[in-house]
Amino acid sequence: MATQGVSRRERVRQATLAEIRATARRLLIEQGPAAVTINAVAREMGMSGPALYHYFAGHDDLVAAVTVDFYRELTETIRAAREAYPREEPGRRLLAACRAMRRWAITHRAEFGWVFASPIRGERRLDSPRDRAGQDFERAFVEEIAQLWEARPFPVPAPEELDPSIRAQLETYAQAAGLTLPVEVIHVFLSCWIRLYGLLCMEVLNQLDFAYSDLEPMFEDCLRELAPRLGLDYDAEAGRGA
Repeated sequence: MATQGVSRRERVRQATLAEIRATARRLLIEQGPAAVTINAVAREMGMSGPALYHYFAGHDDLVAAVTVDFYRELTETIRAAREAYPREEPGRRLLAACRAMRRWAITHRAEFGWVFASPIRGERRLDSPRDRAGQDFERAFVEEIAQLWEARPFPVPAPEELDPSIRAQLETYAQAAGLTLPVEVIHVFLSCWIRLYGLLCMEVLNQLDFAYSDLEPMFEDCLRELAPRLGLDYDAEAGRGA
């Protein structure tokens, strides 16, 4: 018997898939990435390892599915933060998105590390659910950069000022990602992203604990320094406490 076009069997399957992913997440948080194996998840659920293979072809498939969940959760968090501000305020939207990313990262350290601080497992395919989820996350920021560039172009180097290798790599990236922004704009955006992302990874991975117990002021200093590169006024409140 079907309800709203979905059979009972399919509903049960979807519920089991959700439970498997939730169990994998709990093992990750409690015991670390190495604990997330097919057999460990199966044991936690009272299943046999072979039974779990009816739902996932193998470890790489399970890893990919859990990664998609984390990407989607983070992306939804970022989009909700930026949508608190009108499109006419791209600067505030971008700052709110950055702060939302940090809040999610420091309250979901294991999940952030799983997605962003671990080697990519398996073959990368641009049409895979994992890579599509990663592209959605990327677009949450690129959309704001494009809106900002359209509304108020910020200083960028002339194309000929970029190292030829950098320019060629960015042209390849832009084509693969379907970006229409000039490569010099992408270069400025990625330069800012590298600084912000690098600081966040170091915080989440406790790489700066030897000197700092609270890195929020450092994160804000980074935003304050990067804002002028994008032609923005630093707004200390956008997305704060959301």
